[in-house]
Amino acid sequence: MVLFWFRRDLRLEDNAGLAKALELGLPVQPVFVFDRNILDRLEDRADARVSFIHRRLTELDQTFSQSGGGLWTYYGTPEEAHAHWLREHPEIQGVVANRDYEPYARERDQRIEALYRAGGRWFKGTKDHVIFEKNEVVKGDGTPYSVFTPYSRRWRERLAQDGIPYFDSARLCAGGIRPSESKVVSLAEMNFRESPIEVPHCTWTADQIRHYAQNRNTPSLEQGTTRLGLHLRFGTLSVRMLLMATQTLSDTFVNELIWRDFYQMVLFHAPESPQKAIKPAYDLIQWEHNDEHFERWCQGRTGYPLVDAGMRQLNATGYMHNRVRMVVASFFTKHLLLDWRLGEAYFAQKLLDYDQASNVGGWQWASGSGNDAAPYFRIFNPASQLTTYDPKFTYVKRWVPEFGTPEYPQPIVDHVFARLRCLDRYKSALSQAQA
Repeated sequence: MVLFWFRRDLRLEDNAGLAKALELGLPVQPVFVFDRNILDRLEDRADARVSFIHRRLTELDQTFSQSGGGLWTYYGTPEEAHAHWLREHPEIQGVVANRDYEPYARERDQRIEALYRAGGRWFKGTKDHVIFEKNEVVKGDGTPYSVFTPYSRRWRERLAQDGIPYFDSARLCAGGIRPSESKVVSLAEMNFRESPIEVPHCTWTADQIRHYAQNRNTPSLEQGTTRLGLHLRFGTLSVRMLLMATQTLSDTFVNELIWRDFYQMVLFHAPESPQKAIKPAYDLIQWEHNDEHFERWCQGRTGYPLVDAGMRQLNATGYMHNRVRMVVASFFTKHLLLDWRLGEAYFAQKLLDYDQASNVGGWQWASGSGNDAAPYFRIFNPASQLTTYDPKFTYVKRWVPEFGTPEYPQPIVDHVFARLRCLDRYKSALSQAQA
């Protein structure tokens, strides 16, 4: 028997690791770990992501049960889970899993591989979450790219050479899943409950992709973006199948998929980047420590309508329009001069589509400290961003109903003052680094 360990790949179709496990010719037992190392840090016991994962696992289990199989889940640490399965089923020969590039995941997999090897078993990893991983798209000298444009050029060259593989894992499941009973832990057993937040469906249209470039910067458009981030994050959608379906429809949309790979590559090569600036000089910036400003930002009460609308949308739905994310993050790091790591952590707590690589990459971009980041002197004016991207205040009025009334708060910081303070503070840090 071999285990297939579901992680951020919660689907049967075009699942590289599942196909690899099934092709070994051994009975495959699918498993999933509700990892307490992650779940115990969640304050919200109705976290929408946990509810989504649990619903999806229940659906997978129902599919397996149609052919006499079942999904095993375990609530605990990964070490506890795999030790339990190995103890209960000594006939297990090994485990297959799709690779994850986050620092915690890499350390976790090293520990689990050591556990299996200690018993004379094996751990096999496969690429599934991205189109190109690790060192597959690097410079001629083998070093990773730090600038997106040459990376994207080389990425497209590799795609033209290699094509897009498809793994017939769903068909292989029909005869390869081991007969077993379902063992799916309930939300209540983990002290969680169903979330009231609605999760976007895994659907899109060809017209939506064709008009993506024209519509993606308008936050008031409900269908301007695809809202597929959650499904790519948890693998309920294959990035390969999405690329196949969209590559001839919108170059701009494909570029966003390349950015996704780029940030995964950056995190792989710079696993310290969630805590440290890619450009070390930016860790010398003297950040403000203003709890009131941080709370007002979290609540969407800064007095800057586009910022406040974005934060209220995030708090209510677990989603924020991408253009608004850029404005919100720039305001946080440059107007309020708050440490980007605090903002990144808040997004990690709230975003349905939270992906560490993209989120850290986006926040480092906004603060100027990351690869191919916005220059420190590029400071978005939230007022002009509002008139450019929401000129009729449609988006703002949806999320900030008191906008334009005496109840709406005054700005917590003056734009001109904040801009000059930011330039001075950043210049001082960079001068210190060069001294």
